[in-house]
Amino acid sequence: MSNESLANLLKEERRFAPPAALAEQANVTAEAYEQARADRLGFWAEQARRLSWHTEPTQTLDWSNPPFAKWFADGRLNVAYNCVDRHVENGLGDRVALHFEGEPGDTRSITYAQLQSEVSRAANALLELGVRPGDRVAIYLPMIPEAVVSMLACARIGAPHSVVFGGFSADALATRIKDADARVVITADGGFRRGKPSALKPAVDEALTRPGTEDVRSVLVVRRTGQEDIAWTEGRDLWWHDLVDRQSDRHVPEAFDAEHPLFILYTSGTTGKPKGILHTSGGYLTQISYTHHAVFDLKPESDVFWCTADVGWVTGHSYIVYGPLSNGATEVLYEGTPDTPHRGRWWEIVQKYGVTVLYTAPTAIRAAMKWGDDIPAGFDLSSLRVLGSVGEPINPEAWVWYREHIGGGRTPVVDTWWQTETGGIMISPLPGVTATKPGSAQVPIPGIAATVVDDEAREVPNGSGGYLVLTEPWPSMLRTIWGDDQRFLDTYWSRFEGRYFAGDGAKKDDDGDIWLLGRVDDVMLVSGHNISTTEVESALVSHPRVAEAAVVGATDPQTTQAICAFVILRGDEDASADESALVEELRAHVAKQLGPIAKPKRILPVAELPKTRSGKIMRRLLRDVAEQRTLGDVTTLTDSSVMDLIQAKLPAAPAED
Repeated sequence: MSNESLANLLKEERRFAPPAALAEQANVTAEAYEQARADRLGFWAEQARRLSWHTEPTQTLDWSNPPFAKWFADGRLNVAYNCVDRHVENGLGDRVALHFEGEPGDTRSITYAQLQSEVSRAANALLELGVRPGDRVAIYLPMIPEAVVSMLACARIGAPHSVVFGGFSADALATRIKDADARVVITADGGFRRGKPSALKPAVDEALTRPGTEDVRSVLVVRRTGQEDIAWTEGRDLWWHDLVDRQSDRHVPEAFDAEHPLFILYTSGTTGKPKGILHTSGGYLTQISYTHHAVFDLKPESDVFWCTADVGWVTGHSYIVYGPLSNGATEVLYEGTPDTPHRGRWWEIVQKYGVTVLYTAPTAIRAAMKWGDDIPAGFDLSSLRVLGSVGEPINPEAWVWYREHIGGGRTPVVDTWWQTETGGIMISPLPGVTATKPGSAQVPIPGIAATVVDDEAREVPNGSGGYLVLTEPWPSMLRTIWGDDQRFLDTYWSRFEGRYFAGDGAKKDDDGDIWLLGRVDDVMLVSGHNISTTEVESALVSHPRVAEAAVVGATDPQTTQAICAFVILRGDEDASADESALVEELRAHVAKQLGPIAKPKRILPVAELPKTRSGKIMRRLLRDVAEQRTLGDVTTLTDSSVMDLIQAKLPAAPAED
């Protein structure tokens, strides 16, 4: 599609109706909204019956001590049984649960029967190590099947897991081990990343020298890369293949209360101690199972689902492990990056496994745009029938490119909004119901109550913006911050009384559909006007020469904050010869799109942006650069040298107007 055609499409055709065939066979119809509005708690009670309970709950919600919710509190179940055993018992043991694709090209396809055996062995191994219900287990693994097996094994024996993203530093790992008081760590010698082995075990060894980690009694190590020079502490370190493989593949799962802790997942805030978000069992699994079924229109007998996230993030917890497996899905698990060994790697995997539902991040979509339309065009992507977006607001241009070049111009795109704290998807189109709008998450899913309010907590009218809030409790909501109830209250419930404040800005369009504007700390105050970084980024990316943009607000004595933009140009574009002219062209383009007040004061064309291995842009570091401060922690970046290249361009003088 040409840039002119794209512009016309965005201007003239704002909605895409569901494909007729999909709508006719959709898992969820418009009636679900009516049902949930008429009896919200009854609706969620019905969704809970999707699960297999040892003791059926008779109470749906206990909201007697808000905001500390209890869902299905008198029910008992085992989460791992729901994700594995019940499918085997229902005759689906030969169905593939996981197609694993290693970055070097090694593969494994694991059936539900095989997964049951592996999870049982791992559960027995943890029991041998003395892990008991309620004990915490830290998991620090690459994207390999043992990560999924470890999480399910913990759930099977009632031991809350704390998965730590494999890109985090030893200090970050130590902080999380200490806060959760984990007694066992599961890790690997390393994983493969960008064509070479990347060690993990040394970070664990270093972390366990930090104060507060002395109570870790065992480190269970998966051999993945075969690196021979890793340190070994006798009596503490054990090989997975020595301990797990010799265990019995029989284990009877125990039922736990619905409010039994399932996992702690830490959010990596830019300042202060990371927050340990606590999720429990019955309510979480109910909403995760339902949303995976509804938002992706999953047909487990025929679909191949692929969520490209890492299990170290909540997206991996909910839509790699617990959602898909609770629904008996077949899914892809990929270890590496989208451009190793070539930039068509993802599309090669879609073609190889016949992926039908793809769920990924706007960052990855924009990277694929930058690499060129011809790369996905070289692969057969006709199996795809639903596309999903997650992680940050998606700009309309990327949304349309995704639909046209990955979905063949025929697939629904479901842009989902949710958080680590919400546990599961909260706002999203439904692929068989919603006429979708490029760039908008649109409406809360059935059973969820969300709106946009102003500073005085008044709901804003259509066409206005403000703060996104959730007005009713939901099953997969966080229960507290681990060990700190007061911080839970202060962080999420103090801004608007009786409402959960998501920390995100949003606006309603003239139809009342919701458009996310990013974190409120990414809303810039420029000469008394609130300007969203997301809107400025979208305006920049709509320019035909720009592939990706990141915008931050830098302190400015005249305007409170000045808009500073960092842009990556498309394809082989080279700004070196006419950089000043290009910068002025881009500034004028933003002014035309959003108004003069949104014109960036400074625009720097750069080769790359600072990103974590999950694909998130570290705007905090860009703000440090823009304000010429010493850089903060760069250990979670994919490539920390990116910041050196960006800083080298700083002498460019900012515009004056």
